[in-house]
Amino acid sequence: MPLDVNELRGFYATPLGDVARRLIGRVLRARWDNCVGLSLMSLGFGAPYLDRFRDEAMRALVFMPAEQGVVNWPASGRSSSALVETVMLPLPDASIDRILVVHALETAEHPNALLEEVWRVLTPGGRALFVVPSRRGVWARVDGTPFGFGRPYSKGQLRELMRETLFSPIYWGEALYAPPFQRRLFLNWATMFERIGAVLGLPFAGVFIIEATKQLYRPVSVRRAIRREVAELHPAALAPSAHRGLKIGRLRDALTSLARRRSRQACSHRAAS
Repeated sequence: MPLDVNELRGFYATPLGDVARRLIGRVLRARWDNCVGLSLMSLGFGAPYLDRFRDEAMRALVFMPAEQGVVNWPASGRSSSALVETVMLPLPDASIDRILVVHALETAEHPNALLEEVWRVLTPGGRALFVVPSRRGVWARVDGTPFGFGRPYSKGQLRELMRETLFSPIYWGEALYAPPFQRRLFLNWATMFERIGAVLGLPFAGVFIIEATKQLYRPVSVRRAIRREVAELHPAALAPSAHRGLKIGRLRDALTSLARRRSRQACSHRAAS
């Protein structure tokens, strides 16, 4: 279950929270250097990070999980935040150019379903950026920060999750090399820790930062359509009795017919364009 929104807001109001926002925000700004005219969205608790893009983006939305709660964002003016179900976002397909997922994946009950929904609303050529606690990092071992809550990930687990949900990573980075201590000494030296850790590639960064694009050919989303079309072509192929009979041959014939029909449609589409 996600953290309460008041705990997240309280953390980012502390000096340590401000350090985390700045260090992660530097990577975010480097990856999204120009968002003029684009639609932006965060899922989880991304309000502290989207502030820097609000004036240049065409549209910026902050979506927060129903279990977490929601706060008004921005602090003044018309609200652009909403309480949502992370697996049923109230957006049409391919409607957002940039999506930030932070404080969401590690607490999601069904991370695959969350990523599939992010895939759905992301535009072709759009980019999603995921901030996920690292299993090796110190931040995941400290209860006083939201990065120590939920399930941290290894790089291999994230790579497999991206593959299963048809995202193609274009950037792998890390942040929060500085230890998560509230003492003024550590806070003052946080930027130096970050630079040294990034240059040396030290293994104890607090979070992974992955930027990915979506693969345009998505078999996961067409499985129901294929099953429906197969049933229309050969209803007996999917009947219960067929499982005890000659269903393999019928399914092969149905899939062959379906493949030919889709090939003809693709050729007609290319010819028309």
